[in-house]
Formats: sequence, C-alpha cells, structure tokens
Amino acid sequence: MTRRRTRALLIPTAASALLLAGCGAEVEDDGGEEATTTTVARCGEEVEYRVPERAVVYEAGSADKLFALGLTDAVHGYVMPPANPPVEESPWAADYAAVEMLSDDLLNRELVVDARADFVVAGWQSGFSDERGITPAILDDLGIQSFLHSETCYNYPGHPLEVTPFEGLYTDLERLGEIFGVADRAAEVVAELRGRVEAVREQAPAGPPPRVFLYDSGTEQPFTSGNQAPPNEIIEIAGGENIFADLTERWTSVGWEPVIEADPEVIIILDYGDLPAEEKIDFLTSSPALSEVTAVREGNFHILDYNEAISGPRIVDGAEGFGAYLRGLAR
Repeated sequence: MTRRRTRALLIPTAASALLLAGCGAEVEDDGGEEATTTTVARCGEEVEYRVPERAVVYEAGSADKLFALGLTDAVHGYVMPPANPPVEESPWAADYAAVEMLSDDLLNRELVVDARADFVVAGWQSGFSDERGITPAILDDLGIQSFLHSETCYNYPGHPLEVTPFEGLYTDLERLGEIFGVADRAAEVVAELRGRVEAVREQAPAGPPPRVFLYDSGTEQPFTSGNQAPPNEIIEIAGGENIFADLTERWTSVGWEPVIEADPEVIIILDYGDLPAEEKIDFLTSSPALSEVTAVREGNFHILDYNEAISGPRIVDGAEGFGAYLRGLAR
C-alpha cells in the first residue's frame, strides 16, 4: 500500500463534504458519519478508495478473491459468462448462492450502473474493455470504483506493469484486504497459499523437467499460454517446462509446427464450458500431424479446470493438481 495522496474515487452525493487528507483520511459522508479511505496501486496508478459495499465481480477469479477474504456480504452480484464452469462446483459455492447472479454475458457499463455498484473487479480485456465501453477511466467518471487483476496489467494502456501470475494473485489479495479493511485476513490467506505453492515446488520430481504444452483451443492454430498467464507458472512450480515459456504474452496463438518440433511429453488441456476437454483430446489424438508427438503417442494428458488457469485462488489448486500428475508420471 502506498501513502501518497491521489485522486479519490468516491461516490458523489449532493450533501457530502469530502474532507481528504491522504491514506487513512477520515471523510464525512452525508449522514455525518466518518469513512476511511485507503490508497493502493491500480496497474501502476495510485487510487484512493472508500470501503466498498456493493461490489460487482466478473468471472470466478474476481469473486473467489473476495470470497476467500470473507467479503461475501460486500458482494452485490456477479457476472459469469458461459465458459465458466458452474458455480455449484466452486469451493465457494455457498458464497455464490448468497449473492445475485447479474448476467451470464460479458461485463458492460449499463449492468454496473443498474446494479448501483460502488466497486467493480475484473481483468483488463477480460471484463474491462475499450471496445465495449467499460474501463476504469469510464467508471471513474461515473464515480464507481474499480480494481484490475494485477496479472492483466501487463498490456494495460498507459500503466505498464509486469508481475508473475502467482505474485499478482498475492498482490491482489493484499490490496483488496487494504481496500476493504481486512488486511490481517488477507495476510493469513496469502501465507497459506504461499505455503501450499512451496510444498508443490519441494515435491517436484527430480531430473530434467518434462516438456509441457498447454492446449486451450484451436484447430488451424492452437491457442496457448505464454509466460504472462498462470499456466506457465503452474507448469514451472509443478516441475515441468512450458514449451512456449519464451513467449512474453499472456494468451496467444501459435503454429502447430513449433508444437511438433518441441515434442511435448505432456499436454495440459484447458477445460471449459463450450469446449469440453474430451473433444480437444479427440482432436489431438486423431490428427496425423501430431501422431508422433510423445504426449499424444503415450496418452499423457492432464485436464486443467478453467478457473485454475485465470487469476484467482484456484491457480494454487491447479499447481497442486498438476504437481500430483507429474509425480505420478515420474513413478
């Protein structure tokens, strides 16, 4: 958390006298009560927040972060596109049931305004979008606070920030803890997650790391993870090597030729709603061009849940699951 006073993102009211004095400032609201503001970084820009009361979250990664911090009561509703697995399968299924599902489509400005949201959590280009007219700057002008996943700041215009996905997760939990006034709880959650990740690293199989290809989708060109998205780090933590670890991208299309040349020993299949993992495996195993790839020939496929591959606490589950798979493969 920073201590320098910056622009405040405060919901405007006609009767409010906004008396700001920096981080931790006391602000008189229209009821004569005092509110606390906290300044944290948002993709490199320092922003002053009031404690949110009606958060709207986009996709499970955003919701999971708040639920993990015990902030369910502050979540007004969630937006969950069809690609996401059912929320009933979530470790926080009870929390999802306690808040409103606002839409099964993409995030948009009208939805946020209609929900009377005072805080929106999403990723850049995965929720927030210039093309769809919902950006932090636009919400600032509407008096609605916003928070971006640190991992997605990599290509956020005007505020370049590069952070590894797992450090981005820890950073987000800590910053959300500051914004909502639950910093101690955030520290506990982060410490637990770090401990689980370190345990996976320590159990990684000995010897050369197996070559791993993450297959999201695509037949003409495969869509995969570069080194700025969680699967790259999941693979590394578990003891493998992403064959596209040298691509400084988040998610990107590549050619089949580099995949064949790299000869992955394991293929991770990203599983989500409209593209079931079984269909992807069928495609890979029926392709004559891929028939001599070691992973295809030996049937070495590991399924990664969609929510284990996007910024949120479940990427730690993803590392644990893939770590167990590699240990079994080594045996």
